[in-house]
Amino acid sequence: MESVSDTREVAGSGREQTGDTAGAAAAAGPAAGQATKHAGGRRPGETRTREAILTAARVCFAERGFDATSLRRIAETAGVDQSLVHHFYGTKENLFLQALELPGKIEEAITAAAQGGLDGIGERVVRAHLSVWDDVSSRPALMTMVRSAAIHRAAAARLRETATGILARALCGVITGEDAMLRTSMVATQLVGLAMMRYVAHLEPLASADTDTVARHYGRAVQAIVTDTD
Repeated sequence: MESVSDTREVAGSGREQTGDTAGAAAAAGPAAGQATKHAGGRRPGETRTREAILTAARVCFAERGFDATSLRRIAETAGVDQSLVHHFYGTKENLFLQALELPGKIEEAITAAAQGGLDGIGERVVRAHLSVWDDVSSRPALMTMVRSAAIHRAAAARLRETATGILARALCGVITGEDAMLRTSMVATQLVGLAMMRYVAHLEPLASADTDTVARHYGRAVQAIVTDTD
């Protein structure tokens, strides 16, 4: 299990040079010394540890929620000493906020789905939404947000931002009229509800239904909201 001292030793090993090694590095120029560092000045071992902790936190928060997740559990899942979690993220609250950062691919997917006109947009949006949730790299952050929104203010705020910010920007060109924001929030409600019952509550047969079937049926509801301008 990796500890703070292990991480510091890895970071410091690049600086422990004999006189001959230091002289050779100086002769080779600044590029040789910089080659051991990660872009932005952070060393690769340190970056990997931070990412492992954040990934583990998302998995734990998604599975157990904020209150039932301990830093010890996150450390065990990441395979590191708990002191490293404190070292990199400080508190559980701060780590939770970092875990709530949503991948940019959700806005990219919905924006791409909104292209191509109104015909069939409902099915395209639902399919794009499902594709992001089915992506194992993005699902933990989404699960953390949806599962925790009812009991944690930060998660609720992030969910509202997803609904009124990300979706509004993605659909602003297709949902128009005086009630555009209302209908955008209704689309968000449809999508969040779908994700909740399919991925969190595991409601059958919805949870095991194939993507094409879900997108075809559910897309009709989203289509009606998008195109209803009366």
